[in-house]
Amino acid sequence: MIRSKTMLLLALVLFIASIVLNFPFPHSDPYGETIASELNIPTKSANGWYYVGFASLLLFISSLFFLSNSLNKYHGRIILLAIVVVMFAPPMIASTFQKAFATGIYAVSYESNLSNCHFEMLDETTLRGECVLPFENYSKNEVQFSVEFYEKYFIEDDVLMVTLLNNHAPYEVMLKGYERRNVKIESNIDVSNLENYVENGDTSGMNIIIKSGEKMRKL
Repeated sequence: MIRSKTMLLLALVLFIASIVLNFPFPHSDPYGETIASELNIPTKSANGWYYVGFASLLLFISSLFFLSNSLNKYHGRIILLAIVVVMFAPPMIASTFQKAFATGIYAVSYESNLSNCHFEMLDETTLRGECVLPFENYSKNEVQFSVEFYEKYFIEDDVLMVTLLNNHAPYEVMLKGYERRNVKIESNIDVSNLENYVENGDTSGMNIIIKSGEKMRKL
């Protein structure tokens, strides 16, 4: 069945590398983007091309090429299996690790798609912001951490919204073992010295940063 062990080994190395680059942990961004950012390597071109995504795709296609050429038969089945694995394995592995082995803030899950914020002006200079952030602690131990907000894709002329809440950040959160809770964050923000800010509105899917000591996760 195996035509070339060398090609098979090379295919496995490239395949694993493509999975690692797309691994969605400990941050919401793929692990490859996290590494690139720490090394001050651009992750996106001026035309909107994501370098990490392109590199991951190139590695994956190369792994399929070497995998196909390393086998005598069952090419189609093995390639189909590889595609299924690369699509579903990273989130499954991350979820399993978080639920079974992670501790501290690494055991904390944040469901951004269920989060929401509401803003409204209380008077001419005060903006009221209220957010609900759903968290779950998968570990048996109590976890305490701080929360602040960030804009994942920010354009200079954008209207300031969730990051205004950082005026009173960080917000302290404590979760008991195995606790699932919607954390409510409230803040009255002085906007008298600001020009471009939201006056009334709702948003969801906020990006947050959680910290505990020297540990940090962008979710």
